[in-house]
Amino acid sequence: MNQSPSHPLNAHLISIARCDRWCAYYRLQELEIPCLCPEDGSLRVEVNSPIAILQLRSVIQQLTASRQQLINWLEYCWQSS
Repeated sequence: MNQSPSHPLNAHLISIARCDRWCAYYRLQELEIPCLCPEDGSLRVEVNSPIAILQLRSVIQQLTASRQQLINWLEYCWQSS
């Protein structure tokens, strides 16, 4: 678990099920987005750019959206191209 002594101003607390937070944590680490999982069960994410915000949204959406919501999103993306 990554712990930082200070909490940057651009860190956000994400509400996500405990069973999904580690999946989100590891994916965000792969994307080089600073984050940590404190012992309280939360997920803290530091967003430093608009791209990081979009990537965070995508990671959380993949873990929390229903199958039908993901299908609808994919169809929307295909139609937008």
